[in-house]
Amino acid sequence: MTTLTGVLEILKERGYDKEFRLLEDGTLELMDNGRIYGAENLRIIRTYRFEGDSNPSDAAVLYLLESTDGQIGYIINAYGAYSDYDGDLFDDLIRKLPVEERDV
Repeated sequence: MTTLTGVLEILKERGYDKEFRLLEDGTLELMDNGRIYGAENLRIIRTYRFEGDSNPSDAAVLYLLESTDGQIGYIINAYGAYSDYDGDLFDDLIRKLPVEERDV
């Protein structure tokens, strides 16, 4: 599982193919059902890092998140200057989330 696409395929096979989207107020929306979650209702259960072979803009992190009501999904962000989100909103949210790394 060395590519982002490969990891997404395996997560899909395991039923973890729901995507979270960052909203302007710093909450996350689960795309398949529209539920909104604040940092207090989420935790990181797995982190996958990817580095581009020749282009720094290919570097990304996939966070697998679990909500307090049992929903599991992911959010992806590029590294540093190539971040998919302007400002500190995404980084601030990720810093607030407890990390409970586990095998999925």
